[in-house]
Amino acid sequence: MAGPWLGSGSPLRNPAAPLTGLFGGSFNPAHGGHRRVTLFALQALRLDEVWWLVSPGNVLKPVEGMAPLAARLASARRQSRNAPIRATAIERELGTRFTVDTLRAIKRRYPKRRFVWLMGADNLAQFHRWKHWRQIASEMPIAVIARPGYDSAALASPAMAWLRRWRQRPGRFVSGAMRSAPALTILRFDPDHRSASAIRAHDPDWSRRYAPAAMRDAVTHCLVGRGKP
Repeated sequence: MAGPWLGSGSPLRNPAAPLTGLFGGSFNPAHGGHRRVTLFALQALRLDEVWWLVSPGNVLKPVEGMAPLAARLASARRQSRNAPIRATAIERELGTRFTVDTLRAIKRRYPKRRFVWLMGADNLAQFHRWKHWRQIASEMPIAVIARPGYDSAALASPAMAWLRRWRQRPGRFVSGAMRSAPALTILRFDPDHRSASAIRAHDPDWSRRYAPAAMRDAVTHCLVGRGKP
C-alpha cells in the first residue's frame, strides 16, 4: 500500500485509499512497451495498481485500422498478466466518450480510491486539443511518461505552458507536499521504442489471433466479446 499522500479527509486525501493509476489508450494492440512504462510508473509513484482504460474509440485517431474492442482488450489482458495491472473497457459501460467525462464517472463510481492520470509525452503535446483539458487537470494529478521523439513538443505545448506552475518533482509529487490537483510530474527512464503502429505495420492481421470468446472485464466484471457491444 502506498504511503500518505494528500493529507486526510476526501478520498484524494485519505492515505488508506488505494492509489490507482489510470492509463488510457487504444491499445491497438497492447505490447511490451505499455507494460514496461506502466511497471516503471508503478514503482516511481508507489502506486498500488494501474488500470489500462482500453478505449472503445479515440476521437483523435482514425477509425480505419482500429481492431475490435474485444481483441484490443484481450491483447491488454495478455500483456498485463502477473502484474498489478488491470485491463478494462469501463468506458463502454459508463457510456463516456471524452476523457473528462470518464474520469469524473470513475471518481463517482469508486469514491474510496485515489487516482493519478498517466499519459505519454505524445499526449501532452496535443493535450490542449482534448475536450475541457484544464478540467481534466483539475480532476486528478497527472504523471507524464517521457517518450522518444515527443519530449520537445510536449515541453513546448500550450498545455505545458499552463501546467508548468504546478509541476512537481516525482518524489514530492508522491510524498504529500501537494494538496490538490492540478499537479504534474514528468517521469523519465530508459526509452522504449516499441509502438503499436510498428506492430500493425509488421502484422496487420494481429487481431485475428485473439479468440472472439467473451471475457470478464478485470474492473467492472462485465462480459466483453462474442456478441457483446
